[in-house]
Amino acid sequence: MKNLLIALVLFVSASSAWAQSSEIEKALQKPIPLDPNVKVGQLENGLTYYIRQNEKPEDKVEFRLVINAGSMQENDQQLGLAHFTEHMAFNGTENFKKNELVDYLQSAGVKFGADLNAYTSFDETVYILPIPTDDEEVLDKGLTVLEDWANGLLMTEEEIDKERGVVLEEWRLGQGAGQRMRDEYFPILFKDSRYAERLPIGKKVILENFEYETLRSFYNQWYRPNLMAVIAVGDIDPAEMEKEIKERFGDLENPKDPKEKELYEVPDHEETYVSIVTDKEANFNQIQLYYKHDNEVMKDLSDMRRDLVYSMYNGMLGQRLNELRQSANPPFLFASTNFSQMVRNKSAYSSFAIVGENGFERGVKVLAEENKRIKEHGFTSSELERYKKTFLNNAEKSVKELDKTESSRFASAYIQHFLSENPIPGAEFEFEFYQNLINTITLPEINMLAGKWVTDENLVVVLTGAENEGVEMPSEDDILAILEDVKSSDIEPYKEEEVAENFMTNAPKAGNVTNSTKHEELGVTELELSNGVRVVLKPTDFKNDEVKMRAYSFGGHSQYEMEDYHSASNATSLISEAGVSDFSNTDIQKMLSGKTVRVNPYIGSLSEGFNGQASPQDLEELFQLTYLYFTAPRMDEEAFGSYVSKNKMLYGNLMSNPQFYYSDKVSMILAQDNPRGGGFPKAEDLDKIDFQRAYDIYNERFADASDFTFVFVGNFDVEGITPMLETYLGSLPTVERKDNWVDLGIRPPKGVVKEEIIKGTDQKSYATILYHGETEYDKQKSYHLKSLGELVTNELIDILREEKSGVYGVGASGSMQRLPESRYSFRIAFPCGPENVDDLVETTHEILADIKENGVKEEDLAKVKEAQLKNLKENLKKNDYWLNRLYSFYYYDDDLSNFIVTEDKIQSLSTEDLKAAANEFLNEDQFVEAILLPEEEYAKEESAE
Repeated sequence: MKNLLIALVLFVSASSAWAQSSEIEKALQKPIPLDPNVKVGQLENGLTYYIRQNEKPEDKVEFRLVINAGSMQENDQQLGLAHFTEHMAFNGTENFKKNELVDYLQSAGVKFGADLNAYTSFDETVYILPIPTDDEEVLDKGLTVLEDWANGLLMTEEEIDKERGVVLEEWRLGQGAGQRMRDEYFPILFKDSRYAERLPIGKKVILENFEYETLRSFYNQWYRPNLMAVIAVGDIDPAEMEKEIKERFGDLENPKDPKEKELYEVPDHEETYVSIVTDKEANFNQIQLYYKHDNEVMKDLSDMRRDLVYSMYNGMLGQRLNELRQSANPPFLFASTNFSQMVRNKSAYSSFAIVGENGFERGVKVLAEENKRIKEHGFTSSELERYKKTFLNNAEKSVKELDKTESSRFASAYIQHFLSENPIPGAEFEFEFYQNLINTITLPEINMLAGKWVTDENLVVVLTGAENEGVEMPSEDDILAILEDVKSSDIEPYKEEEVAENFMTNAPKAGNVTNSTKHEELGVTELELSNGVRVVLKPTDFKNDEVKMRAYSFGGHSQYEMEDYHSASNATSLISEAGVSDFSNTDIQKMLSGKTVRVNPYIGSLSEGFNGQASPQDLEELFQLTYLYFTAPRMDEEAFGSYVSKNKMLYGNLMSNPQFYYSDKVSMILAQDNPRGGGFPKAEDLDKIDFQRAYDIYNERFADASDFTFVFVGNFDVEGITPMLETYLGSLPTVERKDNWVDLGIRPPKGVVKEEIIKGTDQKSYATILYHGETEYDKQKSYHLKSLGELVTNELIDILREEKSGVYGVGASGSMQRLPESRYSFRIAFPCGPENVDDLVETTHEILADIKENGVKEEDLAKVKEAQLKNLKENLKKNDYWLNRLYSFYYYDDDLSNFIVTEDKIQSLSTEDLKAAANEFLNEDQFVEAILLPEEEYAKEESAE
C-alpha cells in the first residue's frame, strides 16, 4: 500500500487533470489496511481479540474486555441493569469471592477507580484492567480476572443487595439540573426511538426492586463470546498472549437460543423539533443544534479521503467560531461544530454553544448564519492552506511519538474498531495517506458539505438554561422564525486580514551564559545568563516531539492591595486574550498553523511566570512569544471587553448550581471570608477590573527578568538550545529591585468548625472534613502524610462503599505547604444521601480514631507501597514528572541531592510512620467539617426542632 501511494503521487505530478482524477479514484477503491503491528483474530465461538506489543510504559499491559451490549439491550424490567451488571463484576467471581478481586489487584499496585475501572453506555460495556507484566503470577491473575468477567460472575443475592446502595448513590450523583433538563429534551431529540428511554443509569424504582434473576438473565443473555472482544496491549509476548486467550476463552459458549442484537433506529422527521428547557439550578445557557444523518461506511480508502474532507470543514469552521468568540461583543462563551457519530446507528452535524443571559436568539442566529456563509460563499484558500498545515502537523506528531505512545491509547482505538468498525491502519499509514492526498482536496468539495449537512429536515434545536426572574426564554416560534429569517437574509463573505509570517523580524541583542553547573546524577544542567535569568535544563527521550517549560519569579498579586486585586488577578488572562506586539490572539493562532507551540503567562498569589510547550522544531516560536510576552504585551480594549463579556457568561449563574455553591462556601470558610482566599469569581467582580491598571500591573510583574527561573524538560540537547536561551531569555529586561511575595494572612479558622451549607432541591449531600494546622515543614513527614491519605482512601472505599453501601466515590489526601506559612492539611470528601451523612461522617471519624489507636495493617500498607512503586517507575519516564519536580525543588530552594525518590524510601515506609502521622496531624480539636444539605432536608430539621 505504501508503494501504491508513492506511485500515485509521482503519477499525479506528471499527468493530466483527467488522468489524475481517474487514477486516484481507482487507487482509492482499495480497502483500508489493518495496522500490521496489531494482531486481530477471532475464535471459533466468535470472540474477537486484539494483541499488540508496546513498551510504553514498560512492564505493563492494558487489558480490556469489551461487551458489544449496553443499556439498549435491556428489556423494560431491566432498566439500569446493564450498568448494574458492570458493578457486579467487582463483587464476586468464580476465582475472587466478594471483594477479593479489588483487594488482590490493590496488592499488585492497581488502584480501584484510577486504574481498575469500567463503563456502560447505550451500546457497549467496557472493562479496564492495567496489569504489571514483570510478575508472571500477577499477569496470570489478570487474565483470570478477564476470564471471570466474561463468564464467571457469581451475582449472589447478598452482594446484589449490598451493591444496590452503591449504584443508587451513583444514580443520586447524576441527579440535578442537567438530568432534569435532559429528561425533558431527550424524548424530543430521540423522538420515537428507544434511545430516549434507555439511559444507562436506569430508573430508581427498578434499581431498588428488581428480582435477582432479572439481573442474572441480562448477564447470561448478553455476555457471550460472539459479542465480546479481548484487548491486550503492552509489554508482552504477542504469541504467548494469543495462546493464553485461545486457551482461556476458546471454550466459552454462546447461548443455545441467543437473542439477536438489534441496532435501533433514530427515525427521520420532516419538521424541525424544538425543545426549550429551564431549571433554577442550571449554571450555563446552552444551545444544541442537531442535523441528523444516516451513518456512512468506512471501508475503503475513498471513505478515508471523505473523512479527511470532513475534517477540513470541521476544523476551518471551528477556527471561524473561535474568532467570533474573541470578538469585542462575542455571541458566545464557547462554540463548536462538527459532523460525527451521534449514537451507534445515527450521525449528526451538530453545533454547540454556551451563551449569556438573553443570548439564545443571537447565538442561534450566529450559528445558522455561519453555516449559510459557507453554503453561499465557502471557505477561503488561505483558511484551507492553514488548516492543512494544522491537520498534517497533528498527524505527523502521532508518527513521531509512535514508539512513545501509551498502550491505553492503542487500546481505545481497538475498542472502537470492534464496536463501530472504525479503521485502524496505523499512524504511519495515516500520515502518509494524508500527506499524499491532502492536496487533492479542493474548496468546492469542502464547501458543498454545508448544503449536504444543513438540511430542512431532521433538525432538532435544544435550548437549556437558567430559570431567572425577569429573564424570558425565546419561544419555539421565535427560534423557528430566526432559522427562517437566516435562510432569506443576505450574508457577507468571510473577511480576513493577512497575517505576518514571523513574530519577530529582528532578533534582540543576545546575552550570554555566565555560569554552567552540571548535576550529572540527574542529567540536569543549570545555566546562569548575563541578565540574571536562571535556566534549568533536563534533556529526555521520553517523548520525541515534546519540550515543556515552566518559569517563576516571586511576587505575584500578593504585592497589591485589595483595591487592585481583581485587576492583578485577571491581568495575564487579559493579555493572553489581547496578544502580543501587533498580533491579536487570532493572529497568533493563524501564525502558529502547522506548529505545536503554547505559551501562557500567569500571575498567581505568590509568584508570576510562564507555562509552555512546543515541538523541538518549533522552539524558536516558543522563545519569541515568551520574549514578546515580557516586552510587548498588547493593550487592546476590544479584547478586554470580550474577556469581561465571556466571563460574565461563565460566572453569571454558577452559584445556582449546588455543587459550585458548596465548593465556593467551603473555600470561604477556610479563608475566613477573606475575598482573596479562593472560591469562584463572581460576575460583579469583573466590573471591578480596571483595564489600564491591569495592564500596568502586568508590566510591573514582568519588568524584571533577573529573578526568573526557567525549567525546560524534553527532547532537546543543551548545546542546541543554548543559543536560543541566550538570544531570547538572555536579552530580557532587568531593573534594580528586590522582589518577594507578601503574606496576606489568609488562614483556616482555629478549633473545631462545623458548618451546614443549604442548597439544592435534590436529595444530595456532600461532606468535607479537613484537618489542618501549623507545622514545621519536614519532607519525610510530608511523605508520611501523603501516604496516610492513600491508605485512608482504601479504608474508606472498603467501609463506606463496600460495607455500608453509602457512597459511590470517596477520597482522602494529605499534604504540606511551605508558603506563605508552613502548614499541613488532610482532607476527606464524599457525596452521599442526606439521610446517611451523619452516620458516614461519624464512621469516618471512627476509622481515623482506630488508626490513631491501633495503627494500620501491614497488608493495607503493602497496597499503598506497591501502588507508589508502580507510579514511581512510570513517572520517572514522564516529562511532566521531571518538570514539576524540578520546578518545585528550585521554587523552594531544596537540595538537589535529595531529588530522586528511591524504591528504598518507599519500602522503608512503616505502619508506625503512618500511625505517628495520624496522631500528629489528625487532631480532633482542629478541623473543619462542612456538610451540604438540600433545602427540603434542612426545612425538615428546622421543623423537627
